[in-house]
Amino acid sequence: MTTAIYILLAQGALGAFDTFYYHEYRARLPSTPKHWRELILHGLRNVAYGVIFLCLAWTELFGAWAAAFGALLLFEIVVTLLDFLEEDRRRPLFAGERITHTLMAILYGAFLAHLLPILFTRLLAPTRVRAAHNETWLAYLLTALALGVLCFAVRDLTKASEMQRRDDAALRVR
Repeated sequence: MTTAIYILLAQGALGAFDTFYYHEYRARLPSTPKHWRELILHGLRNVAYGVIFLCLAWTELFGAWAAAFGALLLFEIVVTLLDFLEEDRRRPLFAGERITHTLMAILYGAFLAHLLPILFTRLLAPTRVRAAHNETWLAYLLTALALGVLCFAVRDLTKASEMQRRDDAALRVR
């Protein structure tokens, strides 16, 4: 599990770079009304990552809880694929942004390659939640990442909702 968590930390660092540099600074997504759909997808993905970070920081999930966690991992993949489609429809990506997204997809695959064998084993166990035995610093770092992505989730979903309402109102006026 430790290897999966270290890969997830790298994913979190790269995701933070992507968010701050490309989404906030270069593309200015939160202040561009036509990107409200992309912000919804980012917000949903950030909620998923917040739960993933917190679960891996503090818990070991078994049985039905492991199945629910697996469903969350699948949800993240679906949202990411929808985000790729939305980006391709709405805006040209910066070359470095495309590379960053590719590297994050590779990291997510490596993360799953290390996590899924453990998760499949835990699926067969009785349903329960047990405290994780991570290094304290690792649990706190994952928690900090969770809080960060959850703050961005609230902001992105709020901005997207405002933008969508304005977009809908503009369509009604026409």
